[in-house]
Amino acid sequence: MEFESELFRLRIGHGYDVHRFCEGRPLILGGVSIPSDRGLLGHSDADVLLHALTDSLLGAAGLRDIGFYFPDSSDKYENADSGELLVTSLKMINEQGFDVISADVTIIAETPKLSPHIGKIRTSLSSLLSVGEDRVNVKATTEEGLGFTGARLGIAAHAVSLLYKR
Repeated sequence: MEFESELFRLRIGHGYDVHRFCEGRPLILGGVSIPSDRGLLGHSDADVLLHALTDSLLGAAGLRDIGFYFPDSSDKYENADSGELLVTSLKMINEQGFDVISADVTIIAETPKLSPHIGKIRTSLSSLLSVGEDRVNVKATTEEGLGFTGARLGIAAHAVSLLYKR
């Protein structure tokens, strides 16, 4: 059946990441600098949202996770721009014959307030993925004071992406 063979060309990936807050670093989410008194701790720029999105894309293509390709044990990736890591991952995904259909991401944070920045983050993700903004969705939520993020210890992010195999 033609329809069934087309369905097998669709691939879904999920990504999750979490980073602890720390002093003296900028807060970058989705490639956007967010005003905050604390940033996130990490080997790269610690963009938790781009890390989750990169993992979802790599997973949808059947590739290994972000840590495999960009290990935190390598000086090469110290303070790396996570947008560049995403773009490099997209090239690998494209070489495997996949194109991005859509991405849906959720940021989990008690602080700072992210709603004023959602539009900029969506525009940034759209640009990094080279797709229209109508194919990217960005949401932010809290955990109502529960858990790691609820205790304001850091930020987590989930991402789901849909790819098409050419």
